[in-house]
Amino acid sequence: MPTPPPRFDDLSAMRHALALAEQAIGLSDPNPRVGCVIVNEQGQLLGAGHTQAAGQAHAEVMALRDAKARGADVRGATAFVTLEPCAHHGRTPPCCDALIEAGLKRVVAATQDPNPLVAGQGLSRMRAAGIQTELGLLADEVRELNLGFFSRMQRGRPFVRLKVAASMDGRTALLNGQSQWITAPPARSDGHAWRRRAGAVLTGIGTVKDDDPRLDVRLVPTVLQPLRVVIDSRLETPSNARLLAPQGQVLIYCAIDPDSKPEHVALLRAQGAEVLALGSPQGKVDLVAVMQDLGQRGINELHIEAGHKLNGSLLREGLVDELLVYLAPKLLGQGREMAVLGPWQSLDQALQWRWIESEMVGEDLRLRARPR
Repeated sequence: MPTPPPRFDDLSAMRHALALAEQAIGLSDPNPRVGCVIVNEQGQLLGAGHTQAAGQAHAEVMALRDAKARGADVRGATAFVTLEPCAHHGRTPPCCDALIEAGLKRVVAATQDPNPLVAGQGLSRMRAAGIQTELGLLADEVRELNLGFFSRMQRGRPFVRLKVAASMDGRTALLNGQSQWITAPPARSDGHAWRRRAGAVLTGIGTVKDDDPRLDVRLVPTVLQPLRVVIDSRLETPSNARLLAPQGQVLIYCAIDPDSKPEHVALLRAQGAEVLALGSPQGKVDLVAVMQDLGQRGINELHIEAGHKLNGSLLREGLVDELLVYLAPKLLGQGREMAVLGPWQSLDQALQWRWIESEMVGEDLRLRARPR
């Protein structure tokens, strides 16, 4: 006999919606990753979906379409959605209106939308239409999945994740700069999965010169390629740098007037790069202004793969929200450190972090930490 379809209670339905939302990673940016599941009073699945690419259907509309394709009647049903249905006209119509028109009886949202254009209005509009609304189921898990979107809406800047591949003694390269490869292939593929989460991947001019990276996502499937960003105070990015070649956009922040190097800037722009001056009084790129600019560009998560000098600057400025560290079972001895910090005069001056994850990836150890 065929296996009967699963019956969902509230928790399992929201977990299914969360799993669907994860499928929007690398697809929905700059929109949040949202999943929606519609079930009837008996707990039977009627429709399900997740947010599509920007400008296309949101999760609620995808779930309603799925129900229609199944021939299911959603009147009187319950929708479980990982984020409050939107209440404003953006690239698509309000999702709360679609649920109202569909005749749903109840909507359970994991968390309120932090977007000021929504911020409770979707739930309020549905309640005014007679729909029972509930909030809070799996809220922490949903915020974690969308921490970049929450950061951009609440702080005006991306969630910044700094990735480092190092030896057990904390060396990211030999003294001569050689760094490929400290970690094994599984860790490198895993690193690309984290790149895939990000709307932008950032590095410094030192890494461009030393390693000539591509900064794209190659080792895991993705729909979107992240914006490639270079911190280049004196505009030294070679016009034949490999990061200019892959499909997608490149943004170079400098501290000098681009008109001071017109021929070089023309070559970079001919390769499709945008050059923007954001200098500080110290003659460096203003990293705080960079984060604000990236937030205005719709970047939710920023993934950084840079050298020890830029890493140190970002950490000293307090701009790093998470460390993603891959430790290889090797001892390199003298070499380049993870970040240029200090020297401190006492241990109390050390930057304080807390571990949130440790996991083996192949033969390497992946560690994640966030500021205390």
